[in-house]
Amino acid sequence: MSGIQSFGVCIPRLRMLRKTIAAAVGWVNSSLESAHGERSICNWDEDSLTMAVEAARSALPSYSSRESVRTVMLASTTLPFADRSNATVLASALSLRESILAMDVTGAQRSATSALSQALASTGDGHTLIAAADRRLARPGSDQESSYGHGGAAVVVSAEPGVAELIARHHRAADFVDHHRLTDSPFDYTLEERWVREAGWQSLVPETLHALLAEAKVEAKDITHLVIDAAPTLGRKIASLVGIGEAAIIDNLAAQCGQTGAGHPLILLASALERAKAGELVLLVGFGQGVDALLFRTTSKIGSHHAARSVAATLADRREETEYTRFLSHCGVLLVEFGMRAERDSRTAQTVAWRRHEDVYTFTGGRCTHCGTVQFPRARVCVAPSCRQMGEQEPIALAEETARIKTFTEDWLAFSPRPPLVYGNVTFGSGGNAFIEFADFAPGEAKVNDEVRFVFRLKDVDRTRGFRRYFWKAAPVRSAAVRS
Repeated sequence: MSGIQSFGVCIPRLRMLRKTIAAAVGWVNSSLESAHGERSICNWDEDSLTMAVEAARSALPSYSSRESVRTVMLASTTLPFADRSNATVLASALSLRESILAMDVTGAQRSATSALSQALASTGDGHTLIAAADRRLARPGSDQESSYGHGGAAVVVSAEPGVAELIARHHRAADFVDHHRLTDSPFDYTLEERWVREAGWQSLVPETLHALLAEAKVEAKDITHLVIDAAPTLGRKIASLVGIGEAAIIDNLAAQCGQTGAGHPLILLASALERAKAGELVLLVGFGQGVDALLFRTTSKIGSHHAARSVAATLADRREETEYTRFLSHCGVLLVEFGMRAERDSRTAQTVAWRRHEDVYTFTGGRCTHCGTVQFPRARVCVAPSCRQMGEQEPIALAEETARIKTFTEDWLAFSPRPPLVYGNVTFGSGGNAFIEFADFAPGEAKVNDEVRFVFRLKDVDRTRGFRRYFWKAAPVRSAAVRS
């Protein structure tokens, strides 16, 4: 049977307490006053694509593990480009081979579980990477603004059982509209909660799960982990209707990060697999204009598998956003006057971008074949004063390296959507320096000789032509994985 080989998650470092939202717009919606916990929010340079890249890097930690990837599927309802292959950008950032099949999967909140099911059903030679992420917007003062979160996850599957083998799957396509968003609208329209709960979740999901368990010849009481992206009371109700024990329900992480959209079922799946022991049954549910139900059994490999960054460690690596209006600005909901400093043309030279795409997207530097000096970007002349030899430099992948801060500047005068603009020189572990922007550093946080890693982020947005430009930035080294 086909199965899951590895998995990874990405939850932005920034978090906003729900009481901060309530303090700002509680006068509009009094129900916000009782909201607890926090939600994850993207920085200005993060979106669904950058989160998908980060989650995929966690699922594919080394370049050697990427050699076997033959198919990439990117699931999201908030892809930055409507007519450009977002999955191809993802594949480029991961330095995957150009012969892969890359496709976007969108249109429903169960896009990720549908993509996972399709990948498991069509595994051949090599591995398939399924990445999913959403950066959904919500109207200020709405329930969704407080309950939503930003984040993503990635899963790698193949024809081998891996850490969890697929036992059975069952699907229900139903045009049950619990919410919708038109292509020209930035916000969801959500229907009445009670009707959605009773006519949708409590009807469609139990029917689908009963059919799945009957097909698999598995007793409901034997399910060890129920992965369902539903509120706790609703999850318990569905489990009861199906006959699954309440203890099997996985925490939906609403208090820690909110509901992160299409990638949330895969985040919860990763959380379940991090806790699972060999031989346990894991039932994954995807809901949105129908139901996806996938049943897995963990293998003996689950005990030795360690994600590059666990869900718990990712949630623990947080920084609070206290400015509600800055959050709105980053979402594009509040237009802020940045002054003349922001008046610049961000036009991208597409011809140069294509010729230098390995430098830009894969962060590939050069190593001098004469003296071994590493430099970025690559050039025909070695930068070492004692060498200065001309010739083709051998490529060296820098994205997965760590580096140390050599010099840096916190520039409060230069334009940045989140002042200050932090940039400086970093020294790669393999040698060589690069002048680069920093990301995720709070004012005063960066220190000379601090270790940094590299993250794929938005460089800038050309609003005149509707184009987004991406590049790599230096960010703090995040916490390592710890298996529960």
